[in-house]
Amino acid sequence: MSITTQTGAGIVGATGVASGLGGQGAKEVAAIVAVALLVIGGSELLLRLFEVPQFILPTPSAIASVFASAEMPTIAEHYSYTLIELVTGYAIGASIGLVLAAVITQFPFVEKVITPYILLLVTTPMLALVPLLILNFGFGFTPRIIAVGLASGPMVMINAATGFRRVDAMKIALVRSCGASTLQIFSKIRIPMAMPMVIVGLMIGAIFGMITAVGAEMSGGGFGLGSRLTTYSSTLRMPEFFACILILAVTGITIYAFFFWLGKRLAGWES
Repeated sequence: MSITTQTGAGIVGATGVASGLGGQGAKEVAAIVAVALLVIGGSELLLRLFEVPQFILPTPSAIASVFASAEMPTIAEHYSYTLIELVTGYAIGASIGLVLAAVITQFPFVEKVITPYILLLVTTPMLALVPLLILNFGFGFTPRIIAVGLASGPMVMINAATGFRRVDAMKIALVRSCGASTLQIFSKIRIPMAMPMVIVGLMIGAIFGMITAVGAEMSGGGFGLGSRLTTYSSTLRMPEFFACILILAVTGITIYAFFFWLGKRLAGWES
């Protein structure tokens, strides 16, 4: 069971976007920039031409002006809270996910016991549990970190476990015949061969974690970028609202780009 397909499952060949990011020429980069300028400029022109109110849909220039306004320090402060929740919850969830992936691939009985619970976590929207977590742990960081960990951990575990199982049985039989221990087989054979799937799982887990963190902040607590989104939308401050959306979008792209780079470094052989 895996979130990604088995054909070209590594992050190096995960999507067409990924392959494009890896080797774009000057013409491709220029085309991307030109399309971006066309979309931004066209949006600016159309919104001004039809005199669309700022509280309905702000112009790109109005959104850009937020980054130089007095509101930006407040947005930056709340963004730092979101990053704390994301990094802490993701580190805990991903670590547990990797350990569980290693355990269930070595001990089939453990897999049979915990698989139903992992499926329950995967199929249950973690945002639905946020009110319950807030009821038990208050409006601080704790319920949000737990929600991020629960959202990211299973994604990491499923993909990592799939990767650990992809190893050719003939290779394992060969090194076992040479006297290699189970630990040596796992560290020297399974982990390197599973690295593409592990990195894909880490990337998916990080993106799911960010979405969960923002959603949990929108459920209450008064701090975090999700809380700012709720405040700005309820007061019709759409330029600030879309500025926060833009920050989150850039964060997601950064996460993707980081794991794509990591995949090229650690699993470039799969390409």
